[in-house]
Amino acid sequence: MRSFLTVIGIFIGIASVVALLSISQGMQDAIEEQFEQFGTDKLIIMTRSGGFNGPPGLDTDTAARPLTEDDINEIKKNKGISRATHMLTKNSVVRFKKETKFLQIWALPPDKDSRRMVTDMQGFEIAEGRDLDEDDKYKVVIGSMLVDQMFDKDVGVGDRLEINGKTFQIVGILEPIGNSQDDTSLEIPIDIMKEVFDTGDEVAMIFAQVKDGLDPSKVAEDVEDDLRDFKDEEEDEESFTVLTNEQLQDQVGSILGLIQAVIVGIAAISLLVGGIGIMNTMYTTVLERTKEVGIMKAIGARNEDVLYIFLVESGLIGLVGGLIGIILGLMMSFGVELAIAQSGFIPMKASVTIELVLGVLLFSFALGAISGVLPAKQAADMKPVDALRYE
Repeated sequence: MRSFLTVIGIFIGIASVVALLSISQGMQDAIEEQFEQFGTDKLIIMTRSGGFNGPPGLDTDTAARPLTEDDINEIKKNKGISRATHMLTKNSVVRFKKETKFLQIWALPPDKDSRRMVTDMQGFEIAEGRDLDEDDKYKVVIGSMLVDQMFDKDVGVGDRLEINGKTFQIVGILEPIGNSQDDTSLEIPIDIMKEVFDTGDEVAMIFAQVKDGLDPSKVAEDVEDDLRDFKDEEEDEESFTVLTNEQLQDQVGSILGLIQAVIVGIAAISLLVGGIGIMNTMYTTVLERTKEVGIMKAIGARNEDVLYIFLVESGLIGLVGGLIGIILGLMMSFGVELAIAQSGFIPMKASVTIELVLGVLLFSFALGAISGVLPAKQAADMKPVDALRYE
């Protein structure tokens, strides 16, 4: 019972570490897959403010300055850019039957080349109905979650709904993308977006494709210089930012790494407590077996023989705890995977490798053995005469 309780202290920490590592690696794999879809030759230009006042030291008027269609034309002039397009986004009240929701509305330029560039990057595919045509007016394509999850009544092709007080007819439904923001969004023609929301020449985001054979990072620097001069802004005080695929991956990787480090640190505290528990158990075990140690030494056992016996026993306690922890941790990670899949976020598969399993088992054994060093040394240093007359 004492050993079992000690094992509990080990496998809780091990389960936390296994679940964290498998989930974080799976999340990283899913994000890398999204970035591969985005393409390494694409640039994203957006405002630095992100809806707030921007970074410290950035003038409020500069931070609030939006991107415009003139900025797109300036970007297209860059020799390293093969094509550029943009999208508009607004949040608006959407009404279906008698229900209202606050959802994201977006629009793309009508020409097929520009639309294909953005839809390929975003993974937009039509599941039912059709995409918007250049001559469409009050038509709308909806995300997959609007069909049967957002409203009490199912929504389908041919139905009508209101966006910001204007009536639109649904002509298409998108394939599930994997995140709730996209799967609950709606797309309307860009001219109608400007009319309904009075956006003028403002744009939400600009996408640019780098010419083949050129370094996206170098082209991004050139585009940033061009826009800075065009908008008459000082360096480090720009109202915009130009991001490459690599920069986006680095930013996401940094956030994931920080989260992982914090949770591993918390799990390490649990493992430290578990290690102390093993040490306590082994000290008790050594006291209970003092006479046995004396007998072993009396018939010729060496100090190192006694030392190894207790080290292996403490290591096995850690190993059993690690094995149970791996099983529990994998159950936790697969549970999180299922929860993420049902919540509408980017689909993720928990990453389980043989290296992870073997590494955790080896670590568990080592933790147990190290925790048992002092008790084992105490047993090894006993004098046979003193040990034999202990009881």
